[in-house]
Amino acid sequence: MSKKKNLSIFDGPLPSAENMKFGIVVSEWNADITESLLLGAVKTLKAAGCPDRNIQVKYVPGSFELPLGAQFFAEYTDVDAVIALGCVIQGDTKHFDYVCQGVTQGVMQLMLNWNMPVAFGVLTTDNMQQAEDRAGGRHGNKGDEAAATAIKMVAMQVLMEESAEPADRKDIN
Repeated sequence: MSKKKNLSIFDGPLPSAENMKFGIVVSEWNADITESLLLGAVKTLKAAGCPDRNIQVKYVPGSFELPLGAQFFAEYTDVDAVIALGCVIQGDTKHFDYVCQGVTQGVMQLMLNWNMPVAFGVLTTDNMQQAEDRAGGRHGNKGDEAAATAIKMVAMQVLMEESAEPADRKDIN
């Protein structure tokens, strides 16, 4: 529950991101919020040792386009993970529900299809104040949390790949 928790405080040190490469796809919609999320993500990546040259940032028009923007990173670059940053604020119509559902399912499908970590840094809030509280305000910065997730998932994938037996040598008994 994030009601009283600062999202930017982690339970322990992050793995080194010195040799990791990240793509960050950012929604242009609600730019004041998404730019704050981007600043938090980049700050966390750099604090974990990721050099500037290993961080690529691209923009998409809105949160609904984040999965395709992330797929472009997977398809056309050599990044180890993608961080998707966006902000969808509840309005008077069901549009909010469709966008949130679409971006969530799109990111999940992308991760599983590409076998690549895609950190979900999309705020889905009832109002602008909640978004501000989670983009550098009293609840920290969801961009920090998304970057930490991406680092941890890349580290896990590297560890799993290093410890896996070659497919042709696995004992299937």
